[in-house]
Amino acid sequence: MNRIKEVLDGKGIKQTWLADKLGKSYNMVNSYVQNRQQPRLEVLYQIAEILEVEVKDLLIEKKDVK
Repeated sequence: MNRIKEVLDGKGIKQTWLADKLGKSYNMVNSYVQNRQQPRLEVLYQIAEILEVEVKDLLIEKKDVK
């Protein structure tokens, strides 16, 4: 599970912008944001760098997952 949606919302950034910066389709980024698919570790690091956050800020701790 990830917090990409929360971080994007908090920064006022659109999924289309992130998709463009990552070089991925909107549908792929949307699947990450909706937690239908998890990004590979390398992609997660890219997302963190683009959004100027720590990787840990994009993750939900296991104890918080219901």
